[in-house]
Amino acid sequence: MLPNLTRKTTQIAIGAAMASLLVLSACDQQGTRLERARELADATLDQISGRAVVEPDADKTLMTASVMDRAIAGTLVNDMAVQMAGEKSMFAIGSIIAKPKDIQPASVDEEALMMMDEEDVFEDIDSEEAFIEEAPAAAPPAAPAPAPSVSAELAQPARLMPKVKLDPDAPEESRQQIAEATQNLKRAAAAEPAPAPRTRSLSPRSLQAAPAPKALAAKKLARRSMITGDAIRKQQDANSVMLDTLSKYGMDGQVALSREGQMVIQIGADGADPTRFTPEQVAMVQQSFLAVDTGAGCPETTDLVTVQSNAALATECIVQDLRASGQFEYVEKDFIFENQFVRRPKPTDPGTTPGGSRPSTGGEPASPPVTITSEITPNDPLWSLQWNFQSNGAGEGKSAGGAGFQDFWTRQANEGSSEVVVAVVDTGLQMAHPDIKNSPNVAPGWDMVSDPRMGNDGDGRDNDPNDPGDMCDPTAPLAADTFHGTHVAGTIGAAASNNGTGVAGGAWNVKIVPVRALGKCGGRLSDINDAIRWAGGLIPGEDAEGNEVWNENPADIINLSIGLFEFCPASLQDAIDSVTDRGVIVVAAAGNARVSTQYYAPGGCQNVISVAAGDARGQIAPYSNFGPNVTVIAPGGDLTRDDNGDGRPDGVLSTKASTNCYDPVTGEGVDNCYYAYEQGTSMAAPHVAAALALLKARQPSATPDELKATLIAALDPREPLQCAGSCALYPGTTPIPGSPDMCARPCGGLLNLANVPTLSTTSGGAN
Repeated sequence: MLPNLTRKTTQIAIGAAMASLLVLSACDQQGTRLERARELADATLDQISGRAVVEPDADKTLMTASVMDRAIAGTLVNDMAVQMAGEKSMFAIGSIIAKPKDIQPASVDEEALMMMDEEDVFEDIDSEEAFIEEAPAAAPPAAPAPAPSVSAELAQPARLMPKVKLDPDAPEESRQQIAEATQNLKRAAAAEPAPAPRTRSLSPRSLQAAPAPKALAAKKLARRSMITGDAIRKQQDANSVMLDTLSKYGMDGQVALSREGQMVIQIGADGADPTRFTPEQVAMVQQSFLAVDTGAGCPETTDLVTVQSNAALATECIVQDLRASGQFEYVEKDFIFENQFVRRPKPTDPGTTPGGSRPSTGGEPASPPVTITSEITPNDPLWSLQWNFQSNGAGEGKSAGGAGFQDFWTRQANEGSSEVVVAVVDTGLQMAHPDIKNSPNVAPGWDMVSDPRMGNDGDGRDNDPNDPGDMCDPTAPLAADTFHGTHVAGTIGAAASNNGTGVAGGAWNVKIVPVRALGKCGGRLSDINDAIRWAGGLIPGEDAEGNEVWNENPADIINLSIGLFEFCPASLQDAIDSVTDRGVIVVAAAGNARVSTQYYAPGGCQNVISVAAGDARGQIAPYSNFGPNVTVIAPGGDLTRDDNGDGRPDGVLSTKASTNCYDPVTGEGVDNCYYAYEQGTSMAAPHVAAALALLKARQPSATPDELKATLIAALDPREPLQCAGSCALYPGTTPIPGSPDMCARPCGGLLNLANVPTLSTTSGGAN
């Protein structure tokens, strides 16, 4: 039996087809009309089943590929259950993020750095470690004594930022630990190399002129965060305040210090060292340590016994007290982020039904300015189903919602560069995926999930970003592992494009760094903050021996296809600012809650490119967030529509292991496959990340601001109706004149790389 084909829907389709036959039989030209009716009936069944509408010689690449290289998952659905504004966010019980006030960023004399001779910068830099040993030690303000000279002790692998045990029952011992941790930080600061200034880019001319390995070394040194004496001193004072606050409630805890001053405190049993958790606790994630954020805070009348017996309430009260101390720039709960797939069909869905029933509410976008006569076409068998990368327009091989990647590859003679790095902060990557395991585009990544209860891999943070699955509650209807990060990374270019297998990515040649920050039931804000900084090369990870492990490929672009139904948390904004200040571009999904992005993070944060989702018509998808701070609308898909009439949903097709699949040529069911249609702003954001990677490959010396300006200048403007929706579904939006039932939703311009002008050789670029 074909996947998702129910007896009821089959009967409905056949009935509709027979009705068409009877009506048409009474008309003139009976033979011609009856034949057309049969074709329509067959097409109806094909849409329901997901069976191909492919002529035998229409796509030889697809027809000749093996079943496993072309099998896909995803059929048309009639309704999707999306997150709504009434749903509450969650936080990790006992985990608090805080940053002391007035910590000054590390900096050096920018003018002096720019005046340095290139030979001085790159001479004898064969590795980061060599530079660290030769760099002059800078003593922190809190430790005026001269820094120790480079010795065998300093040549050993550096230790990560320490953790401090806070025990109100042993305050003197806790303060001794604070003092020892402070001294360790001072010694580490003395051995740190001075970072490059906090500016948008290191001298582009130097980076362009230098050999690639030396340029990479310079980029790593420019990005890394130095431990400053100011940060050490402020964290020492903050530890004392935290100890006093815990003493008030008779609770113990542990605080992790950081290079940039952002601290994470774990309180009580639920926030204690994750290595102490039992297997049962690890298995019961959502029930054991996540709480719904009710917004009630800590009631004034709450007594001490009640607080001590309710870990979630204790978290609220300690957050409130730390804020009231005046010691901190911010104190906030450790919120739980989710991926931005639109949720699967409701359990009561009767099956699948044909899409395309809703009328179009906007005109066709303008055709690309240049006619392509000989397009570059990848030989990946599923390419013909990837409408999202096709030329923007109407006609064969084009899509009204296409982002013009094929035009860019052809006109710019550029499919990307391995010198450009895109980090994907997500659920990790399926390393065994057949289109990824041998891909030259995947660089070493990191697993930043600190809690084994969420990790689902038996441990905490390590150098293995493989995605073991993220199913939260196996008893929930339609529960399944999402392999979300694999789908996102595949769209950017993790899959080996033009290799005769599966799908193509937006940037054929790009370096993808997978950074796992989401696991079972989502991802902690504290892990995401560290993941962003690690991806940008600002802070190290920690190996099993406690040694620092830096990202050897600091990102030019970071993709965040994640979301939280809250205003942008201060700690997340801090993490984003820390990488964008060092020249990283951050791309964020706008979110799938049908609200303005100002209520959503990271799509509503500052210093990000916020991306809404469009369908195959180039119109905003019904689930997508919107708002004035949305910059771009990019292909996100709509699984309820089939506007191109190919019998398949207008979702975005990319890499991920799936079940309940089918062969797109024969329509026969296949148990397992490696490619799937999905929809969401999660799918839209990686198109923009891939586009920026192509622009960076086209012009390596361009600054982040120049790259963003080029992207924005190439956007196709949207008409009001192309960003509209029913006023009843989107409260607070503005009715469109002449269409009182339709309300405008600002969604940015449509991504269209065909509009990017070619670079002339006289301007220093390459065609």
